[in-house]
Amino acid sequence: MKKLSRKVNLTIFSIISLFLLIIIIVYNVQSYQREYNNIHRNLSFIEDNGHFPKEMNEDIVRPERDLNNMMIMDYEVYTVKINNNKVEQIIGHSNNTSNFDVENIAESLINKEHNLVIGNLYTSKYAYNYTLGNTIVIMNTESISDKLKINLCVSLLLFMISEIIIYFITKLITKWITKPALESFNKQKEFIADASHELKTPLAIIIASSDELKSDKKNEKYIDNIKYESERMNKLITNLLDLSKLESDIKTNYKEENISKIINKIVLTFDAVAFENNLSLELNIEENIMYKCNKDDIEKLISIILDNAIKHSYKNTSILINVKKDKNIIIEITNSGDPIKPGDEEKIFERFYRVDKSRNRDANRYGLGLAIAKTIVTNHNGVIKASSKNNKTTFKIILNSH
Repeated sequence: MKKLSRKVNLTIFSIISLFLLIIIIVYNVQSYQREYNNIHRNLSFIEDNGHFPKEMNEDIVRPERDLNNMMIMDYEVYTVKINNNKVEQIIGHSNNTSNFDVENIAESLINKEHNLVIGNLYTSKYAYNYTLGNTIVIMNTESISDKLKINLCVSLLLFMISEIIIYFITKLITKWITKPALESFNKQKEFIADASHELKTPLAIIIASSDELKSDKKNEKYIDNIKYESERMNKLITNLLDLSKLESDIKTNYKEENISKIINKIVLTFDAVAFENNLSLELNIEENIMYKCNKDDIEKLISIILDNAIKHSYKNTSILINVKKDKNIIIEITNSGDPIKPGDEEKIFERFYRVDKSRNRDANRYGLGLAIAKTIVTNHNGVIKASSKNNKTTFKIILNSH
């Protein structure tokens, strides 16, 4: 259920965030383009005013234009007349004044190509245009650069603030969307728990009664069947109750534990079982690894994986248990046996899933063990994976130690 909520929340958050990001990008691109067009127009104002193209024959006599009376609002623009590769006259066309060193800039441009040049408006300090061969129009773009930078910074700030607001809004929307599914899930969980509790009492009576009836040799076979099936059902009910409790994910019993000692203790209890199955257990456990966890759940987790490894191992082989701490705590349990079929690596953690459908009742297994193991790992903010290679199967558990 939590996985569904996270997916819905992430989907809504991503869609709204992407839409907002597109708006911000479009706004800044339009602002940039608008300023670029204004600069281009102001740098070309002499040509536009006189209607004479730059490539016009220099021998043609052009009418004089009164540049001194040309004014440009909101922008700092200058025309610089060049004579014999020297600055002859500088004319300002706006009321704005600054420390803009027009003369030095003009001198640095004299020997450059006669083009209209507008650089990156976020970083450039000026733009220029050669007109009519002997005049350079220079525009101070520092204020425009500052304006565009401020627009960009404000946009990013608004985006970040909006992201925080969107995050809380999407949580509310997700809660509203998933509420019916959550209610249905909780009712299902309550039903399983209630039904399991109700079934435990009659099962206990059936098991106890079968023990009393054992003295009747005539019905011994039937009584053994009743007891066997009752014990199977009792195990199923216990597993269902465990799974229901684990899915509640209540972390009140989590405290700092020595996980190395916990695993050593559990492995020791399986030593006799492994010996009976002609198997050996090899330990490589780093000492004194501390981890905030539910001790009972970690014991159950290791027990499930070890039990699974023993049941699926070839005779006269070893089961290797590796535990180490790097950035995270890594637990690996490897056994030699029939490999997991490709594509089943994730499915084996599903409830009631069995790789071999023909092997069910005799093994007294219902496909809940690995589902319980995955729930325990998930509750501890970890990941569990299974993989097979060269007839060796490894269950790898990664527990976040931060």
